[in-house]
Amino acid sequence: MTGSEGNARAAAVDALQRVLDRGQPLDEGLETAARGLTPEDRRFCRAIVLASLRHKGSIEFLLTKYLSRPLPKSGRIAHLLLLTGAAQLLFIGVPAHAVVNEQVSLLPEDSKFRGLVNAVLRRFDGQGRKRIEDPKVLQRDLPEWLWHRWKAAWGAEPTMAMIAMQGRDDTPVDLTVKSDAAGWAERLGGAPVGGASVRLSSAAGLQDMPGYSDGDWWVQDVAASLPARLLGDVRGMRVLDACAAPGGKTAQLAAAGADVTALDQSEKRLRRLTENMKRLGFDVTTVATDLRKHQPVEPYDAVLLDAPCSATGTLRRHPDIGWKRREEDVTSLIALQAEMLDRAGDLVRPGGRLIYCTCSLEPDEGEGQIERFLGRTDLFRRDPVNLSETGLDAPVVNASGELRTFPTHLGDLGGMDGFFAARLVRT
Repeated sequence: MTGSEGNARAAAVDALQRVLDRGQPLDEGLETAARGLTPEDRRFCRAIVLASLRHKGSIEFLLTKYLSRPLPKSGRIAHLLLLTGAAQLLFIGVPAHAVVNEQVSLLPEDSKFRGLVNAVLRRFDGQGRKRIEDPKVLQRDLPEWLWHRWKAAWGAEPTMAMIAMQGRDDTPVDLTVKSDAAGWAERLGGAPVGGASVRLSSAAGLQDMPGYSDGDWWVQDVAASLPARLLGDVRGMRVLDACAAPGGKTAQLAAAGADVTALDQSEKRLRRLTENMKRLGFDVTTVATDLRKHQPVEPYDAVLLDAPCSATGTLRRHPDIGWKRREEDVTSLIALQAEMLDRAGDLVRPGGRLIYCTCSLEPDEGEGQIERFLGRTDLFRRDPVNLSETGLDAPVVNASGELRTFPTHLGDLGGMDGFFAARLVRT
């Protein structure tokens, strides 16, 4: 092992501590932990962390079989070394001779856990490769509470397919372009997808690519780009983008000619949005407040509410979220969404449109939320979405005319985020 590889492995453990134990966002934890590493070692560190998070459940399930008793709190670093070591062996394909001793060497020489880490990693190498293929082990890569919810909502087989998609290490990156998706796809070496998006195989070197500094495109998963498109022709319309940061949907609306007000409760996130709009060349109004307290001079022609949610539809790109969320979080989010949806409805003029969306695979945060909203007001009706509006061939519109995407949609191209969106009209 070279010294830099050791640094990458140590940085991976540091990043997991930051993300799992201290609650830092994945990108922030990785950025801090990998500071000072070479580009190659940063990529190696990131690969270890992502594999460890995507397969945390199955690795830790096998770990319970290989340990006579759980590790004590003082063995937390040893636990993370086992997690990251098994991820390298089973999912990154690093050979045992390049993993076991190196993981052990990251413990102090007087650590009582050195022998244990050595022995258990060798068991992972000898037995884990076959056991990890067992569907009953694979399903552990989804937290148990989430497995039961998805199985009840979508069925066991579709849930297993989503777990498999979220476990892939080749998650692509999507760009929303201002125009000529086919042309930009050719120029950037990607593929056009969804009508106005370009899919690249990797996010490496994005800021150095043509069009970045000129503001010709921005990063946005193709699923996240669909809700704003459901508003149709917004030229000259006053549109409120509620919960707007970091600004992907704001940019879409501005590019389409809307007079956009971007609202977000976080001033820090709004500053980031403003920086993004400056690069893209868009002039939008920003408001830092809670949507429930927003008091505009007059109602808006349209409101787009991308509500705070469990974000369970984004696990393929943010595998840490599943391990941070708890089932009770969903309950509290549902109550918050209902309040925000009611307020968003108040801000729409008669005849105007309301888009409600979440990047969640929880029906209670999507389909159920709309059913309850329409049950307590007679001021709105559904305006069904037509599949042709999405630019996709996948079956992303449900029987009620609402958008519902799954990670397995566009599976041959690398999947997409799970998203829900409903279009409503104020009568």
